[in-house]
Amino acid sequence: MSKRKNPNTENLNSDFCDFLMELANYEKNVTRALHKYNVYRKAAGLLAKHPTRIKSGEEAKRLNGIGDKIAKKIDEFIRTGQLEKLNKIRADDTSMAINELTKVSGIGPAAAANFAKDGIKDIEDLRKITDKLNHHQKIGVKHFEDFELRIPREEITSLRDVILAGIQKVDSKYTAKVCGSYRRGATSSGDIDVLLTHPDYVATDKKKPELLKAVVKHLTDKGLVTDTISMGDSKFMGVCRLPEDDKAIKRRYRRFDLRLIPHDQYYCALLYFTGSDMFNKDMRGRALENGFTLNEYCIRPMGSTGIPGESLPVTSEEDIFDYIGMRFKKPSERNL
Repeated sequence: MSKRKNPNTENLNSDFCDFLMELANYEKNVTRALHKYNVYRKAAGLLAKHPTRIKSGEEAKRLNGIGDKIAKKIDEFIRTGQLEKLNKIRADDTSMAINELTKVSGIGPAAAANFAKDGIKDIEDLRKITDKLNHHQKIGVKHFEDFELRIPREEITSLRDVILAGIQKVDSKYTAKVCGSYRRGATSSGDIDVLLTHPDYVATDKKKPELLKAVVKHLTDKGLVTDTISMGDSKFMGVCRLPEDDKAIKRRYRRFDLRLIPHDQYYCALLYFTGSDMFNKDMRGRALENGFTLNEYCIRPMGSTGIPGESLPVTSEEDIFDYIGMRFKKPSERNL
């Protein structure tokens, strides 16, 4: 997943969202309080989609997911144009260094904290100690500026066309889709996440890494894949770039993940990796209410003893919605 937030030009509460996301990143990267991170992020998402400008914390509290503490911060921001808590965070060099370093692909909160202890504060400091970085971190530093930029939808569409055409040349039986915010219709995305499946591979089979490796080799030979971060039996993490010059699109290095999914688990995975994460959470809750358990692998009925039964057959995303009695929502309707 991308570390860059998605700008929204129609967001009438963007200044509130900005400080909430700054607080969220602080809780995730510095204090590692994931619950607070999720609360702030959810509040920012609610405000971003709100059709009118919020005029008070009390008005914000009417949105399900915004409580007293965030309402008070909104009031403080409206009153003063700033937040005392954020001012303290920004004044702390270690906190700022950790937040800055976690922008680099391959550097999580723990690694960032260790670098900060050694006096490493930013990307320029990292470039002076590349011998101390692991393989993933070196690639993150190498392509930092490109990775920081959002990927316009037009560019992802061009990359998608090259990727899917290459996959079909390897074997026409493959099925593949670009997931994430792109599939939900976003104007830009942080990275490219592709799900791949083949009818010769099902969940009961032994792993078939050759199905993934054949595709990666072809895309590498064609010049689309430029760097490999990691290659597992079912997931490739790497870097891609449009292999041919396009006057309309500047060629940049982009993060690219390719996952191989068993054919009988493909549509549950497609649903999950399309997101949004809040939509997935809502669907899982709806499934439980209706006697099912749903995850990225399968949907199963819950028995009377509370033990899940066998996986149900799924041949489309629509099947999953039907099982739990929920109206089918197109990917563009899943931006909770």
